[in-house]
Amino acid sequence: MSEESQVLKLRRAKAEELEASGVPLFPNNFRPEDKAGAIKEIFADYDQERLAKLKATFKVAGRLMAKRDFGKAVFAHLQDETGRIQIFLKKDELGAEKFKLFKKYFDLGDIVGVEGPLFRTKTGELTILVKELVLVTKAFRPLPEKYHGLQDVELRYRRRYLDLIMNERVREIFRTRTWIIQYLRQYFSSQGFLEVETPMMQPIPGGATARPFKTYHHALDQELYLRIAPELYLKRLLVGGFERVFELNRNFRNEGISVQHNPEFTMLEFYEAYATYEDLMTRTEEIFLGLAKELTGGTRITYQGQEIDFTPPWPRIPFKEALIQIGQVPEEVLASREKILAFAREHEIKLDEREQVLGKLWAKLFDALVEPKLIQPTFIVAFPVDISPLARRNEENPEVADRFELFIAGREIANAFSELNDPRDQRQRFEEQLKRRLADDPEIHPEIDEDFIRALEYGMPPAAGEGIGVDRLVMLFTDAPSIREVILFPHLRPER
Repeated sequence: MSEESQVLKLRRAKAEELEASGVPLFPNNFRPEDKAGAIKEIFADYDQERLAKLKATFKVAGRLMAKRDFGKAVFAHLQDETGRIQIFLKKDELGAEKFKLFKKYFDLGDIVGVEGPLFRTKTGELTILVKELVLVTKAFRPLPEKYHGLQDVELRYRRRYLDLIMNERVREIFRTRTWIIQYLRQYFSSQGFLEVETPMMQPIPGGATARPFKTYHHALDQELYLRIAPELYLKRLLVGGFERVFELNRNFRNEGISVQHNPEFTMLEFYEAYATYEDLMTRTEEIFLGLAKELTGGTRITYQGQEIDFTPPWPRIPFKEALIQIGQVPEEVLASREKILAFAREHEIKLDEREQVLGKLWAKLFDALVEPKLIQPTFIVAFPVDISPLARRNEENPEVADRFELFIAGREIANAFSELNDPRDQRQRFEEQLKRRLADDPEIHPEIDEDFIRALEYGMPPAAGEGIGVDRLVMLFTDAPSIREVILFPHLRPER
């Protein structure tokens, strides 16, 4: 029998003994009235004399995280969602029978309820003197070993419930994530945007180029796709007369997993009628600066040892110029597919040598040579039209789109453009995409969204739209190196 099996067997045997003695293992009649964190904050400055004058008792429930036995007295720590607090159990205060039950049958990991007054120990630690004790939930499995905790990274993600129990830093990341999402909602609501929900299952996946997940609806006898983006539905709402809309929700892409990618991820997308991509650059600076000030009190954060300064305005660099100046790609190389492929071979950059679209080859060079160098917030603008199928052409140079991508700490955080609202140009771009699909590009759906074209033919006001990757945003503001650190239950390979 393995060591784990032995421990489980012993714990279950103890639990059965406890239950046989008349103590319920999973009662539902204890109601905590206080939180550990609030108690420690409110009474932080109280010395023993002031605490002794308090007539109140405090009622807390939490997980038993530590236990130090001194014979006729036990010190322990309880942990609730706000933190840990010390408790003190004394035989002549609690009663011999309950004291004996606690020492013999209460294990680390059990959820217990206590009630009693506060005092300070000789070392100054704020502590509850336990007058009443209740077993709230019996834990059959032991917590990870005390000193080493839960260190296996994959195990932390796979058993996130244990990760949250053992690691305060992890709990703080997810509190911050929730706060960031609330901040974004409040910001857009205050700016007159309407929060909406659009379909997660779509008959035609659109709004981005990515391999979708496929499902099937039996009643409709129809294949459906988990959405890769909400964009085309949000733009239908602009046609319908909602001039400012946003959605905070999941997207799904059937692609690789990495420190920056998860098959399902959270996106913020917002669309604003009578605005341009330049207006959205200003709005984006405002959002990120506001987040930084609210979280840190200043304009700077540290991410993975690098200081990031959100003070606007941020640099705005044309895509081609970035390749030449930052990526050190000679301008003449960018003019020819053959020269790009030769340059890539020489610099050991992996490209699909079947690719015919010049803009897509430029984009691969950008990913390898420019993106990792963009540490401070930087807008890359003037993207090639052939990799911007939903963006408006620039009026002075129709070869580029009125589009930006925001890069911070060497990765893309946001993508935005002035929206294409000419249904003729949009159909032509979709048809060009379809030709590429027929040339074996699996990320392009083999069907044009005719209803979206129809919607544009009714007239969509000029507008700008943007998508911000919420998971990457949270990574940035919590100093998390991997996207798996900021998603509660990231996707993993099946357990062996």
